[in-house]
Amino acid sequence: MDDRGRGAAGAGTGTGLRRMLGVLALAAGMGGGAALAEEVITAHGISAFGDLKYPADFAHLGYVNPDAPKGGEISEWTSGGFDSMNPYTIKGRAAALATIMLEGLMEGTADEVDAAYCLLCETIEYPADRAWVIFTLRPEATFSDGSPVTAADVLFSYETFRDKGLSSFRAVLAQQVEIAEVLDERRIKFTFKPDFPKRDLIQSVGGLPVFSRADFEAKGRDLESTSLEPFLGSGPYLYDSMDVGTRITYRRNPDYWGKDLPLNRGRHNFDRIRVEYFGDYDAAFEGFKGGAYTFRNEASSLIWATRYDFPAIKNGWVRKDELADGNVASGQAFIINLRREKFQDPRVREAIGLMFNFEWSNASLFYGLYARVNSIWENSDLAATGQPSPEELVLLEPLKDLLPPGVLEEEPVMAAVSGERQLDRKNLRRASALLDEAGWTVGDDGMRRNDRGEVLKVEFLNDSQTFDRVINPYVENLRALGVDASMSRVDDAQMTNRTRGHDFDIVTGHVGQDLTPGSGLQQYFGSNSIDDAFNLMGLQSQAVDQLIPFVEGAQTREELTAAARALDRVLRAYRFWVPQWYKDKHTIAYYDMYEHPETLPPYALGELDFWWYNEDKAAKLKAAGALN
Repeated sequence: MDDRGRGAAGAGTGTGLRRMLGVLALAAGMGGGAALAEEVITAHGISAFGDLKYPADFAHLGYVNPDAPKGGEISEWTSGGFDSMNPYTIKGRAAALATIMLEGLMEGTADEVDAAYCLLCETIEYPADRAWVIFTLRPEATFSDGSPVTAADVLFSYETFRDKGLSSFRAVLAQQVEIAEVLDERRIKFTFKPDFPKRDLIQSVGGLPVFSRADFEAKGRDLESTSLEPFLGSGPYLYDSMDVGTRITYRRNPDYWGKDLPLNRGRHNFDRIRVEYFGDYDAAFEGFKGGAYTFRNEASSLIWATRYDFPAIKNGWVRKDELADGNVASGQAFIINLRREKFQDPRVREAIGLMFNFEWSNASLFYGLYARVNSIWENSDLAATGQPSPEELVLLEPLKDLLPPGVLEEEPVMAAVSGERQLDRKNLRRASALLDEAGWTVGDDGMRRNDRGEVLKVEFLNDSQTFDRVINPYVENLRALGVDASMSRVDDAQMTNRTRGHDFDIVTGHVGQDLTPGSGLQQYFGSNSIDDAFNLMGLQSQAVDQLIPFVEGAQTREELTAAARALDRVLRAYRFWVPQWYKDKHTIAYYDMYEHPETLPPYALGELDFWWYNEDKAAKLKAAGALN
């Protein structure tokens, strides 16, 4: 773990599981069997709230170099290890980029937040109310073994995710789709549930990865089981090799069926993508200095400010750069497990939050690099501010008996502001009063106990040495409050098992949401997902459950903004998190053999997607002995 939580290779690709689960989009309506003829729209893509940026005859995406050369290797790092190539099960830990070989019917872009364009599909057909959609597959689309991608494969993939996928995702799919049916070899129709908001549904089903049914059946695959057998997909990359738990490499498929599509021109440029695993953050940095891997998205402000003075930097072999990041913040925070009885009282949670001194941490530990997270949608227009607007009140007032105190009358809950000393005395006094009111009083030994004589214990679960410097001062502040706080260092496997099993008090997690939030909200905050890995805090709230459909069903960007701000306001009032920090730029370093378009898109760094390899620069580095 680093200043921004658990590191992960390939953060710039936009292809992770969270994006796949949240890539939904569009309107409301009824089934497709109306007696009267209905207008059917045939298109190459679809947008939630307006026109598509790219017309049907576009030549390439606006942010790529369409003539980028192919070749070379890029390598990154991630932490821990892996024992599986299946990220769709809670069993085991999947390798980085384990889904890189899979594609969906549609794909989003890095310069639009509301749109998706046909990839495996050639066209989509849908009525104005978006009650159903027909995908027509491209005749040239094939899996990497040369077999065609058929409508039967799409149906099999949908049914597999519906029946075998992660539990919260299964629940969402079951709410969305009434029926999926193969019309012929290249066409499949999805009819949506009449009572579910339709705004996001075409992109939702269009974003599902497509498996080869023949491969699943021939190899006896089970989506709920862990396996080191890579998926057979239709994408631009293939599995190449692995050293289990240590290294994994993927290679570009020279026979990739979609390499000449306008959507793909200038993309997927590296011949190989390699991910190296390291036991801790410091070891990974030392590996980068020695050339064990070649691209690093630096998340440690301490390292960024003080340790980029090694020989490869001085020799000009490694470039250090800062590039703009227009994404919504990740919502990184200390997550409080509401399943624990001791955290049921919001006064206890507020007191715990008061003792984290971000201002001191940012100045003393982070070199002023970060800003504070306050909102689930920090760094975006969806963040709630000020008093509730009239549009928000329309949604909130009918729920007034279900809302946490102050939501209707006050400004949204903000993270506590502290002074320049590690222990802020004003916040200490406020936290003490809150715990006293909640029945946790100080005993002769200075520890707080309830009326049953139980000590208020708080354990921080941590799997990274570099995060110790953040947690230890927080622990000291809590102990000054009379809380028996401690930090438990665990390895990667223990962290995975304990968070999945909800066996923790406080753990660092991410709850930030997309700029066009959809049914992913149910997975992170819905009561039905309390047993799932996404709802880390174990939130169950009738008010939240009733607000989420307004976000899912918003028909305009204005409606979405009001609904998201109302939901943000309520979520923050539950104080299930102690917000941490974010920065609006990528701090990166890489061996100087990679290039990128002069203007990057706002929503992706894209180093594994649309950067490319400069063979002449690489040859000079190799001749100088810069690389392993």
